[in-house]
Amino acid sequence: MLRIWIHFLQWIELCVSSAVHLLYGFYIFSSALAGDLSQFTSAFHSGQCSSATAVSGDNAWPGDKSLPPIVLIHGIFGFGQGKLGGLSYFAGAEKKDDRVLVPDLGSLTSIHDRARELFYYLKGGRVDYGEEHSEAYGHSRFGRTYKRGHYPEWDENHPVHFVGHSAGAQVVRVLQQMLADMAFEGYETTENWILSLTSLSGAFNGTTRAYLDGMNPGDGRSMKPICLLQICRIGSIVYDWLDIPWLKSYYNFGFDHFNMSWRKIGIWGLVDCLLGNTGPFASGDWILPDLTIQGSIRLNRSLHTFPDTYYFSYATKRTRKIKGVTIPSSILQIHPLLLLRVFQMSQWRHPVNVSPPYKGYRDDDWEDNDGALNTVSMTHPRLPIEHPSCFVQSDSECQTLQPGIWYYKIVEADHIYFVISRERAGVQFDLMYDTIFERCRKHVFRKTPPTLPNQIHQ
Repeated sequence: MLRIWIHFLQWIELCVSSAVHLLYGFYIFSSALAGDLSQFTSAFHSGQCSSATAVSGDNAWPGDKSLPPIVLIHGIFGFGQGKLGGLSYFAGAEKKDDRVLVPDLGSLTSIHDRARELFYYLKGGRVDYGEEHSEAYGHSRFGRTYKRGHYPEWDENHPVHFVGHSAGAQVVRVLQQMLADMAFEGYETTENWILSLTSLSGAFNGTTRAYLDGMNPGDGRSMKPICLLQICRIGSIVYDWLDIPWLKSYYNFGFDHFNMSWRKIGIWGLVDCLLGNTGPFASGDWILPDLTIQGSIRLNRSLHTFPDTYYFSYATKRTRKIKGVTIPSSILQIHPLLLLRVFQMSQWRHPVNVSPPYKGYRDDDWEDNDGALNTVSMTHPRLPIEHPSCFVQSDSECQTLQPGIWYYKIVEADHIYFVISRERAGVQFDLMYDTIFERCRKHVFRKTPPTLPNQIHQ
């Protein structure tokens, strides 16, 4: 009877979680569509045709070339400039500086594939996922073509700043290692092409939420047969198979290189993908395996913290301890999408019949969280080897930064507090991004500090 009751509660939780996520996804999509329709109607009545929301992915933007660009990298289910119409993943933070880029990378593709896409987005050319990797995971080697990169002069003498939210921070780390390993055919690259990395709720060491959503805690690769991620898997496969051009130009999961369109695989190909025989979910070349603790350890084994790059991390949390029990710190200030997960993650216990993900694993270390990632995972790379780090309580302590060290600060916020909606964070939103951009412009440099725009005529 107890087992039946437990299964019943699990079904209820799955239904509630699925409904909340679907409703939120529909809300975001409909909000973007309504905003675009409103803009179009206003432009039509005023007799002007605005193309502000139709940003071409092949056009490099203008700007003061004396300053290195700041590149904002979105997380899982995220989107870049030009997707979802005029909606901004970073809630308009990109408008705070004249030299900001917001690339659109695969929202569900693996960390590896997103890092490759990011390189060609900046440098230009046809996306090359790598011959060995493509053969191993069963997809096309080449992806979309950027006729002109968004920062074609990018090299060691023209480095960039990166700001990565969630999985976006790990994408930058993988990209930097690829640059150090000269993994891009035809290019002489080094790790010093990246001047700084600022992580905003970065996924450096995995998350226990991956297991709550359906990843198998035993291997960190496979999915449970009935779970939230299975619903996500089916939805994204059908979305890609339908291959509706205007819809995919509006939002894309990023699986085009797996060739899952009905034009290429037909109805039986769809059945094969849904049965788990082919496609990214069959091969494991998608983002969730990279976000398990085991998957992060596999990635981190080959990733380094480099001595000439500046690193800063904001780790978020919405939990607190009362009499030794970790609970959500504030119900009203946690987004409804994340409220249930904050509680579940704080109570997560690794199954006793399964080997722990690493030696010395303790459930208590992973209790604090922001509803998507565990706070211990966001501060700096810890697994399998801890990288040099320094805890700071105030941003003012970081006026003089040393490269090669992860400076990290813990902030009271949930996982999407500083993205999507500017209104939720209010003044804290402006303080956060103003601090990040000011640090990039005033305190992080290898040579002579750059001349800032407001200093030119002084």
